[in-house]
Amino acid sequence: MKTKLMTGILAVVFLLSNVENSNACTNFLITAGASVDGSTMITYAADSHTLYGELYYQPAMDHPQGAMREIYEWDTGKYLGKIPQPRHTYSVVGNMNEFQLAIGETTYGGRSELSSQSGAIMDYGSLIYVTLQRAKTAREAIEVMAGLVENYGYYSSGESFSISDPEEVWILELIGKGEGEKGAVWVALRVPDGYISGHANQARITTFPKNDPENCLYAEDVISFAREKGWYEGSDDDFSFSDVYAPVDFGGARFCEARVWAGFNKVAQGMKKYTDYAKGIIEHAGPNNFASNRMPLWIKPDKKLSVQDVMGMMRDHFEGTELDMTQDIGAGPFELPYRWRGLTWEVDSVEYCNERAISTQQTGFSFVTQSRNWLPDPIGGILWFGVDDTYSTCYAPMYCGITEIPECFAVGNGDLLTYSETSAFWTFNQVTNFAYLRYNDMIKDMQEVQKELEDKFVSYVPVIDKAAEALYNSGEQGKARDFISQYSVNEANSMTARWKELGQYLLVKYIDGNVKREKDGTFERTETGMPRSPHFNGYPEWWYRVIVEKTGEHLKVIGESH
Repeated sequence: MKTKLMTGILAVVFLLSNVENSNACTNFLITAGASVDGSTMITYAADSHTLYGELYYQPAMDHPQGAMREIYEWDTGKYLGKIPQPRHTYSVVGNMNEFQLAIGETTYGGRSELSSQSGAIMDYGSLIYVTLQRAKTAREAIEVMAGLVENYGYYSSGESFSISDPEEVWILELIGKGEGEKGAVWVALRVPDGYISGHANQARITTFPKNDPENCLYAEDVISFAREKGWYEGSDDDFSFSDVYAPVDFGGARFCEARVWAGFNKVAQGMKKYTDYAKGIIEHAGPNNFASNRMPLWIKPDKKLSVQDVMGMMRDHFEGTELDMTQDIGAGPFELPYRWRGLTWEVDSVEYCNERAISTQQTGFSFVTQSRNWLPDPIGGILWFGVDDTYSTCYAPMYCGITEIPECFAVGNGDLLTYSETSAFWTFNQVTNFAYLRYNDMIKDMQEVQKELEDKFVSYVPVIDKAAEALYNSGEQGKARDFISQYSVNEANSMTARWKELGQYLLVKYIDGNVKREKDGTFERTETGMPRSPHFNGYPEWWYRVIVEKTGEHLKVIGESH
């Protein structure tokens, strides 16, 4: 859903792109008490048909007195204005800074009359990256974000933000005040320890405590502003941020909340009762006629989650549910869980929809962050980074203290209109786009390599942690950063090379709709060295029956066939 930024010495340069903002991006938030090792985690999938997957790096910098930072709208590259620089800004790798602070987002839009604010400077993307350069903790990040929109105005529509540090995880929901006003109204809630949360392009915070600053922060006028506009007349206790500023409708439930439901469903029982809601069936009740069958903002998983469990939450096409994208006729004979856009379509003036799953073909990049309070900050934070579709990507560990970006993820190594042999984005897309031809077979081969690589990364990380920590604690902080940089760079580039080999293997194995014969991992040959005749697997029986139902006797064999 994004076009990302890189910093020059005093300015931020944005990549230009027309970006699809609706129904894009998915976040999950994992507290320390809900994780196996005590780390906090957030996830993010940046989904756009015009986004090129890259890893952005902003080094720590000192700035002279009076230095200004230029702000460009993240989605379009439009120049918005300038804001003063602090004397020092922190290094940022992707969406995580050197203090293990991580921020993700999803756009929910909200009330259309609040979507523009003349003279505003801070759009949602710039808000994230400016904050990562200025804040060390989640609470400080909320304070910085609130201050930025108050001082410089808010340029975008409604946003949900995931904010984590090594101790806490927060969800912040914010929307501008529209024309004639300045700034935004917002609410931030700390996710209770031991619980997980999520959001996917639909505002999710409803009621919130008004006198619990340890767990809830909010704009002073978040309720009074709604009263002034005539949008709410009830008591403060009954005020629901989402229901007032971004009411859920069919699309908000079916295309957005359904993704949160699917992720929760992978790690906790009891989500079946929200199936109707995920399907877009919304019930209303109470004096304010708010949606009454919504999912909880957070749940407790059945067991503590590992980083690979959380990666698994990001890999979903509603398998095993009523919305399973592999099971309806649209999946075709090879159970392809993707539908080419648009998201809705019409037949005989009746509107229908495609499902919008967590895993989708147009993902530019995605990540899972880990913030670990038992390690020095540059080593404790890991951005597990991948490009293309979450279901078939590989997440490589990028330590937050690295000072170099792998060539395969580097900005400028190709773009969406320029192919690059060394780009991870193009390498992974080559494999997935070929796999769409015979998906249910090829995805199994892809998942074997995916597991092989991610298992290796996960097993190596504790060893790298220990070595880097020893260097860091001995006073060799520079060498520690060089060490984790070299590790991250080598593993990402090696992963991309391995994926290129996988693509070559799949081409050989599945060319022309056939399947080559294998034995002990080697393609089989005859005694004379010729390739053995491949399997002609054809189509499943149910697909042939569909063809017969649609074509009648058009394809029927008459008489003998030789």
